Amino acid sequence: MSLKTIAAKIFAHRIAKRTDRWVGNPLETQEKVFKELIAKGLNTSFGKDHSFKTIKTHNDFIAQVPIRDYEQLKDYVDLVVKGKEDILWPGKPLYFAKTSGTTSGAKYIPITEESIKEQVKASRNAILNYIHETGNAKFVTGKMIFLQGSPVLTEKNGVKLGRLSGISAHYVPNYLQKNRMPSWETNCIEDWETKVNAIVEETKNEDMTVIAGIPSWVQMYFEKLKENTNEYIGDLFNNFELFIYGGVNYEPYRKKFETLIGRKVASIELFPASEGFFAYQNSQKENGMLLLLDAGIYYEFVRSDKFFDEQPKRLTLKDVEVGVDYVMIISTNAGLWAYNLGDTIRFISIYPFKIVVSGRIKHFISAFGEHVIAKEVEEAMLVATKATDASVSEFTVAPQITPKENELPYHEWFIEFEKLPSDMDIFIQELDLALQKQNSYYYDLIVGKVLQTLKITTIKNGGFLEYMKSIGKLGGQNKVQRLSNDRKVADGLSKFKVENN
Repeated sequence: MSLKTIAAKIFAHRIAKRTDRWVGNPLETQEKVFKELIAKGLNTSFGKDHSFKTIKTHNDFIAQVPIRDYEQLKDYVDLVVKGKEDILWPGKPLYFAKTSGTTSGAKYIPITEESIKEQVKASRNAILNYIHETGNAKFVTGKMIFLQGSPVLTEKNGVKLGRLSGISAHYVPNYLQKNRMPSWETNCIEDWETKVNAIVEETKNEDMTVIAGIPSWVQMYFEKLKENTNEYIGDLFNNFELFIYGGVNYEPYRKKFETLIGRKVASIELFPASEGFFAYQNSQKENGMLLLLDAGIYYEFVRSDKFFDEQPKRLTLKDVEVGVDYVMIISTNAGLWAYNLGDTIRFISIYPFKIVVSGRIKHFISAFGEHVIAKEVEEAMLVATKATDASVSEFTVAPQITPKENELPYHEWFIEFEKLPSDMDIFIQELDLALQKQNSYYYDLIVGKVLQTLKITTIKNGGFLEYMKSIGKLGGQNKVQRLSNDRKVADGLSKFKVENN
């Protein structure tokens, strides 16, 4: 056993003990974070505008700080971007994470010294937790790859600017620098396809043990590796044992990954965002991710089915229930206050508080009052693929409100198949029934003949990648929107459908 392996196990044990302390005292931990955040924000412009000096309890916070999304917080963020100090958090942020916006165009998410430390700590602890639980640390001596955006940063009014994954690349610890792949020069390549090809050349003869990234882009890397070497990934990298991912649900990709790899590998799910690192999978034996309660983030939750009410109830950890979808509201040590992240989560356990990401509050279909969310379509897809031995590379769903004359409206599923179903009619039937079982509103609309059974538009091989490239979102942290309440994505994908569909 190498010295690095022994050291990793000792460190993992120490971190596990620290984790147990706050996991065992969740409410007290969150109350401490709340008080620390309010104290730090007291003399900022935001703190003065919202009378932080009078905030003592969560009810005070609710009364004085309304829920806001990025667009509603933008006036404050704009001042920070212009170089003003003490606006949302003391001083200036270290970075802006630039992300794609909606109505506001580009979004500039502040990252402070405190928040980047928590991001790095959470990434590290997720791996150390795996080592502590499994007792396996031999992979730390092999090569590790993190498929990410370019680490090249620009500057805006004295603050460094880049994508979160590129910023994170500057924080790889020294003891992993020799293990890290690809080279810095390759990581700086902006064009995603050129970058992946270069990564294939750099890594195909290495002893890769850990591979991390958004599943859709790692899949592209695996496909190019297999095409280049004509080997299964698991044979090419004999010691590859751990896949780390975040950003999207892995389950729709799992079957394809196991086919490309040629065997099963362990995986760790992460829940990071530019706004903070919220959770990681802490058990190989149980589903869900441990919500990080000591990471400089104070959490509130609003039931997703009540979110658009005039005054939805804001809950804390002590009020949440298992199996309910909540919009997650965060206040952070980067100066985001009662911020609507846009993600919906579902608790699968309390004490410890473990979650799954169920979708986006802006990404749903409710054109007919059904309010279908990402988790439901992903679970329906799993049922249908298992029933018909199908394999799916990628998919998205949109409502068809204006069907042909004398037809009822329906949900249109745009699917790129890796392997076609053994029986397409059964596939459609299983898909539709699985969605009905999960969503009573959708069931009522089908039974009441407001909607007809879903329809499938088959997308050609590589069509989703071509679509993402056509909108300038190939690679990096970009991911396909799983479902939407309009036809924007659907219309874009229609160019790549299989003819005579």
